Amino acid sequence: MARAGGRAVSGAKANEAEPAAPGAGTAERQRDEAAGGEPRDQVQEAAETAAATRERTGGLGRPGRAMNRRSPFYIGMTAAAGVAITYGVAELIVRARSLLILIGLALFIAVGLDPVVTWLTRRNVPRWAAVLAVILAAMGVAAGFLALAIPPLTSQATALAHNMPHYIHELENHNSALGRLNARYHIQQNLTQMLTTKGSTLVGGILGAGEIVLSTVSSALLVGVLTIYFLADLPQIKRFGYRLVPASRRPRAMLITEEILARIGGYMLGNLLTSVIAGAGTFVWMLALGIPYPFLLALLVALLDLIPIIGSTIGGAVVTLVALTVSVPVAAATLGFYIAYRLAEDYLITPRVMNRTVEVPAVVTLVAVLIGGTLLGIIGALVAIPLAAAIHLLLNELAFRRLDTS
Repeated sequence: MARAGGRAVSGAKANEAEPAAPGAGTAERQRDEAAGGEPRDQVQEAAETAAATRERTGGLGRPGRAMNRRSPFYIGMTAAAGVAITYGVAELIVRARSLLILIGLALFIAVGLDPVVTWLTRRNVPRWAAVLAVILAAMGVAAGFLALAIPPLTSQATALAHNMPHYIHELENHNSALGRLNARYHIQQNLTQMLTTKGSTLVGGILGAGEIVLSTVSSALLVGVLTIYFLADLPQIKRFGYRLVPASRRPRAMLITEEILARIGGYMLGNLLTSVIAGAGTFVWMLALGIPYPFLLALLVALLDLIPIIGSTIGGAVVTLVALTVSVPVAAATLGFYIAYRLAEDYLITPRVMNRTVEVPAVVTLVAVLIGGTLLGIIGALVAIPLAAAIHLLLNELAFRRLDTS
């Protein structure tokens, strides 16, 4: 009996030592509420606990225990979320493609202008003042270009409207060159028929051209505003990007990113240098041959030369057409000058400048510009070289090293 009693006593102590079953506190609270006690507001209780945690730790508390990654529910939800997010991102890129291109262009311009802002901030200039100085300088260049471009266009349009009756009289005069062309090809009759029968199409074309101009102006304003915001907040944007990288790899990611941004800035400065050379050469050539509007067209060539490969070609064609107003030999000489300059720029100036700034071989530069221009037009040609420089750096630092040691 004693042994049996001992077993009974031991069993009773074991039962007392067992932990309470889950939900025991909830059952006790329910019994207390059933016995007449006031019910506890669980939301208020959680709020008090949160306030105590904030007061004790000064933060937002400790994160909860991670979910079991081997759970079928977790695996299924992760796979479904991955598919949904991938589809959503792809759909977003397709629908907002034009807007994303403008945002990327604004960010690219901001990164390209950041070395100038950094140079000013190193000389004890506040960042907001440095950004303001750079933006005012860019706006000054644009205002100067418009101030030089509008008067010639206005005067030439006025001259065309003033000479229109004379041209009409020449068309009706069979003894003049225009009259003979009119009698042979029926220019006046075809123009009249086009205006009467296809007037709606012509009006639609004019409205479409106006819509294109309005869209271009609005896109330029959007890029300008975004560039200012990106340039002002670029340190915070980079810091946010670095927070997305694991802490163990963050220092190397920062070094690689800063090198890529430095190459983009170097490309912008190098491209600006080649544009200044093109504009200066155009100005000297036009002054030497007496071609009208030398400063305006030199500035136009410098701006167009910012677009790789095709920019200087378009600028040279415009200057050659203007040179036709002087004489045919002057236009032919101007065409030869731009062909020679294009060869010198492609094989002497640009490879040397780009090799020093972005460290990209000349053949890679040419292929990148062609691919970028095919995919995204002028914007693609503009950003192709720094993008190729970034890919070249990533291949050297990540892929090639592992391949060499594998």
